[in-house]
Amino acid sequence: MQSKEKDNLIFARLFPGEEIFESLEKVCRKYNIETAVILSGLGQLGEFELGFFKEKGNYLPEKFTEPHELLLLTGNVSLPARNASHSEAGGQDGQYEFHLHAVLGNKQKRAVGGHFIKGTVSVTGEIVLLKTDLKVRRETEETTGLKGLFLHE
Repeated sequence: MQSKEKDNLIFARLFPGEEIFESLEKVCRKYNIETAVILSGLGQLGEFELGFFKEKGNYLPEKFTEPHELLLLTGNVSLPARNASHSEAGGQDGQYEFHLHAVLGNKQKRAVGGHFIKGTVSVTGEIVLLKTDLKVRRETEETTGLKGLFLHE
């Protein structure tokens, strides 16, 4: 992976075999990100998994093993306050929380999309992040089970 930052804009280039979330975690640590927006993501993934939010934190996952073009990767990343209590995976002290969605296209030019669960680069991955000083946190909402985004004052 290669990455570079200027004026809070970070470009990252991922290479074949690199996992998206592991690579984004490294980028976030390297540039001391507390909150960022994924502005753009494109390339080609060999294996990936998408989900559809069903209920109470339950996603309907689907795995794809054929290469697909990454047409759009968008979302946000946050590093929760160290004293915040989180009972779910992600969001523990020092762990980044990602909420990403993706659209990918197959060789027949058919698109699939949804909540991005995981993916591995097969050819290239080019991701652009905008680092911000806004303070946000994710909390599980009782009615939906969704980890919703909440803004700090």
